[in-house]
Amino acid sequence: MKERVGTAAHWGIYEGVRSAGGVSGLRPAGRDPDPPSISSNLADVSDTRARVPSPLVREGYLAQGPDSREGRGGERYVPVSWGRALDLAAEALQATRNRLGSDGVFGGSYGWASAGRFHNPQSQFKRFLNLTGGYVSAVNTYSSAAAEVAVTRFLGSSRMINAGHDWPTIRDNTELLLCFGGLPFKNAAIDAGSTGPHVDGEGLDACLEAGVEVVAVSPLRHSHGDRADIRWLAPRPNTDVALMLGLAHWLIENDRIDRDFLARCCVGADRAIAYVMGDTDGVAKTPAWAARVTELDGAAIVDLARRMSEKRTLIAVAWALQRADRGEQPFWMACALAALLGGIGCPGEGLGYGLGAFNNYGAGRLPFRKAAFPQIKPAEQRVIPVSRVADMLLAPGATIPYDGRRIAFPEIGLVWWAGGNPFHHHQDLHRLARAFRRPDTVIVNDSVFQPTCRMADIVLPATTFLERNDWAASAHGGFFAPMHKLAEPFGEARNDHDVFAAMADRFGKREAFTEGRGEMGWIRHMWSVTRDNARSAGYDLPEFEAFWSGGMLSIPTVNDTSARLALLREDPEAHPLDTPSGRIELFSETVAGFGHDDCPGHPVWREPREWLGGAEAGRYPLHLMSDQPAGRLHSQLDPGGASQATKVRRREPCLIHPDDAAARGIADGDIVRVFNGRGACLAGAAVTGRIRPGVVDIATGSWFDCAEPGDPRSLERHGNPNVLTRDAGCSSLSQGPSCNSTLVECEKFGGDPPVEAYDIPLKI
Repeated sequence: MKERVGTAAHWGIYEGVRSAGGVSGLRPAGRDPDPPSISSNLADVSDTRARVPSPLVREGYLAQGPDSREGRGGERYVPVSWGRALDLAAEALQATRNRLGSDGVFGGSYGWASAGRFHNPQSQFKRFLNLTGGYVSAVNTYSSAAAEVAVTRFLGSSRMINAGHDWPTIRDNTELLLCFGGLPFKNAAIDAGSTGPHVDGEGLDACLEAGVEVVAVSPLRHSHGDRADIRWLAPRPNTDVALMLGLAHWLIENDRIDRDFLARCCVGADRAIAYVMGDTDGVAKTPAWAARVTELDGAAIVDLARRMSEKRTLIAVAWALQRADRGEQPFWMACALAALLGGIGCPGEGLGYGLGAFNNYGAGRLPFRKAAFPQIKPAEQRVIPVSRVADMLLAPGATIPYDGRRIAFPEIGLVWWAGGNPFHHHQDLHRLARAFRRPDTVIVNDSVFQPTCRMADIVLPATTFLERNDWAASAHGGFFAPMHKLAEPFGEARNDHDVFAAMADRFGKREAFTEGRGEMGWIRHMWSVTRDNARSAGYDLPEFEAFWSGGMLSIPTVNDTSARLALLREDPEAHPLDTPSGRIELFSETVAGFGHDDCPGHPVWREPREWLGGAEAGRYPLHLMSDQPAGRLHSQLDPGGASQATKVRRREPCLIHPDDAAARGIADGDIVRVFNGRGACLAGAAVTGRIRPGVVDIATGSWFDCAEPGDPRSLERHGNPNVLTRDAGCSSLSQGPSCNSTLVECEKFGGDPPVEAYDIPLKI
């Protein structure tokens, strides 16, 4: 008998048919659209040639152990029993700790592996490692590392990168919405912990119908930007700060700034203004100066500044802007620009960091804590910035600056990755491949044989969310949903809790790890904790059985970041921020004291190390953008139908302007070779006027497919842009990724080599 039940994914709430034959009929619940038609991806992942059928061990590792590390990335894998695989993993973990202590183990994971609260491999994996001896962890995210660190310094909390307003507030109060980084609403299809109804497209449409003026500033015209009532400004990439400075100069010179707000709610305005006007360095950041840097029309910059001074203005900044050299500066300068206008803390004015980064981003968060699987965090733990993994593996003992202190890299003997693919997130993938050959042992848990598995010694097959029970809770907006098991596990796959419970047993820690609970026991317990937290905050959640048999729940949320700025505006003395001054710090004595030229004490323009105005542009005359994909989340589910539908000749599209294509003899649909000194990849040409001349765009997430990982001469065949991006921290402050500061050249490619990204190299 077939039974239709509900589940949840990062793209929303779904329902499907559960039967003996497996999941079928997966579709969005209710009337919510399927934004990227992602349902086909979700169903396809249950039955794809990329699914890991059983525990696998690299052939050389079985024969020689760590002495075979150079074989990673090029050897076949041998199916083994679960007992054999877990014994090998336990032996390697113990040997590493015996030799190097807890600082010899690096635990890599990421938060997007599951929408469920219990079956989050990051939490399961970290609890196990903490219980059995500790490990080295990572801080910040590839998505927003520079912003997370910098915003804490000038607004007092990394949570302020959520500062913004919901769409009804923008519709009713904003007169000019200025979007630096454009309107990449494909990102708004998702949210961590699942999401409720998709509102961003409709929200923007309502704003436009209400007469809100929208200006998108980006080298790429995003899909919503096709509307005639959205103005598109296309500066040279990485020059947004120069444009903001030019706007600020006009506002200051024409006395269109809110001096009362600056005096009451900010510190350091005089220092920031002196820099803008050229008093400190002799360079006045006039609109004409900004026009030369950005290659925008100077009169257009003046006109925009004038309209900003006359209208209630909301400045939105896409997260992509800070994934670049000097990535802290766009977020800091946007704050300074909004402070000059004086609208921070007013409804529909001020800042909108990350607008469109997630669905319903400005809606706020739950007013109580939702339970998570407890990680049992140690009192002290060695950490590194998340995007400095290759540096750590390649240079143990080296030190780097980070957020005002020095961090020393430990020697890593074992890397264990669960719920993530660094060969998507990281830059300069050939360098990362060389780094992954340094540890004694690499272990990966995953449901599919994604690229990190090819660099592993031991691969442990995990279930997908469709093959287990759980419950989801959104990060933005107050949505809860039960996640029912819809299919039996593929092959010998196990959920991560069972895997780590079995591993904990080998260290005498099973009871401590499980606390005597199985899957449903933990799910019920975590719901009970969440109900208690809600009740303490004055909210009633249903008993578990009622929740489990029902559908999506919606709980009112609180926009605490916007509320915090409104309170600051109302009374700075009574409601200070968590900065040293209690105010918005347009000049930070703390950051200035770090002595970093690449991130001084106030927002500045610094030329990126790679950009179209630099010397390297003569050799590599195209700027590469590497944004988020439309048909998947990061690299997840790349073999699925929705992802495959976006490909051009089985490869990731390379957006290129008609003028650049014609100059290179490239036609729409050609296979092209995109290259620089770090590597080369093949992509499918998509010739379009939606991109600025001199710029190409390849979305991230196509599975890394290379015959000889680690050798820049070896061609990546699938269109992964991170064989081209530079693996260097964006500044000494945050050490975030700088992927969007990359120059390349592009040419037509004559061959059509096969894509082998989804094939598992099994020894039969």
